[in-house]
Amino acid sequence: MIRHLVLFKLNEGVSRDEERVVAGVKAFQELDGIVPELTFWECAWNITDRPIAYDFAINSAVADRDALTRYLEHPAHQAAAARWREFATWVIADYEF
Repeated sequence: MIRHLVLFKLNEGVSRDEERVVAGVKAFQELDGIVPELTFWECAWNITDRPIAYDFAINSAVADRDALTRYLEHPAHQAAAARWREFATWVIADYEF
């Protein structure tokens, strides 16, 4: 199994309640059930306001590296990530467990 973690930081001046951000969150929430490779999926806003904290997180799992590639290339994932490129940056960690 591979864990796929993504932490998003909203760009300066962007707020959670902006229409484009709300649409971006919805796009990620909808991946659960759309992308067959996902064996585990959760995403949510960070609840802490520490200065070093990121704003939004995805915690997911897939069976193997091939499944990860299919997930990353899936059109729904590509569309969701494209939304977030407009207003956020992110870091990723993929590891076997």
